[in-house]
Amino acid sequence: MSSQEVATNEKQGKSQMEAFYDDFQTVFWFDYVLGGARHFGYFEPGTWSPFPMHRALERMEAKLFEALQTSPGSRVLEAGCGAGHVAAYMAKQGLHVTVVDILPRHIRLTELTKAKLEQYSSDVKGSIEVRQLDYHHLDPLGNDESYDSVYTIEAFVHASDPMAVLGGFFRNLKPGGRVVMHEYEQETSEDTKKAMEVVNDGFNMPLLARSYPGILEELLERAGFRGVEVKDLSENVRPMTRLNYYNSCVPFTLLKLFGADSLSPAAAAGVQLHKNLRRGLWKYLQVTAVKPLVTVAADGKA
Repeated sequence: MSSQEVATNEKQGKSQMEAFYDDFQTVFWFDYVLGGARHFGYFEPGTWSPFPMHRALERMEAKLFEALQTSPGSRVLEAGCGAGHVAAYMAKQGLHVTVVDILPRHIRLTELTKAKLEQYSSDVKGSIEVRQLDYHHLDPLGNDESYDSVYTIEAFVHASDPMAVLGGFFRNLKPGGRVVMHEYEQETSEDTKKAMEVVNDGFNMPLLARSYPGILEELLERAGFRGVEVKDLSENVRPMTRLNYYNSCVPFTLLKLFGADSLSPAAAAGVQLHKNLRRGLWKYLQVTAVKPLVTVAADGKA
């Protein structure tokens, strides 16, 4: 994002995050193409067509739910809830979900999703609690080890201080609780630096800007989590990155033709993201870890 764009957004009272989610390309992709979802779908390797989209999105939500290894009645925390679609899926599985998001628009959309869910499924009434919070600062949740699981789905990449986020997760998780993250990782070299910057800036992903292979495992272990496991789901999202590529090509090409490509950095990022996946530089990972039953302090005492 250019300095001129940043200045314009600040003048309008917008953060970079709000500017990204208000970008016309972002709104079109999430709200119209994905029907309000904010995450990739899951496809079997070798699949070409991304349709029907809603089934692929639900399959990814199911993969996330399976990784939580939790049971009906469990309390889970979702950090970065988007429009609340994943929380609705979790509620339908019998979980009690607290969702947090920093953007007012996402809070409004999640409240709408919650209301529709409760209207048609009375058995999930009260299963979703919506809180407008910055996931870097989760102290208002109590830090009382009351959650069985915590998850993020394509939200942790927006973290400017990942250790603060993971510290909040750790303090709010019960001993033995699990954290599950569906997030991106990328490899950057000098010859690919500019290409990666397009994705990082276009999608407002500070963590991705400093990413390298193994960073998510390293951060989780530094935060005190153990038993870190990683699954590479990159091939399972390829049909959707391809669709996003074609969806972004037209606006990106037209804007670039008129020298106005900076008006939609998300379009440029959508084009570059699929190129990076094809080159093996960008990965979509499922990362899981556990909070130890006994936490050992720095002096070695339990």
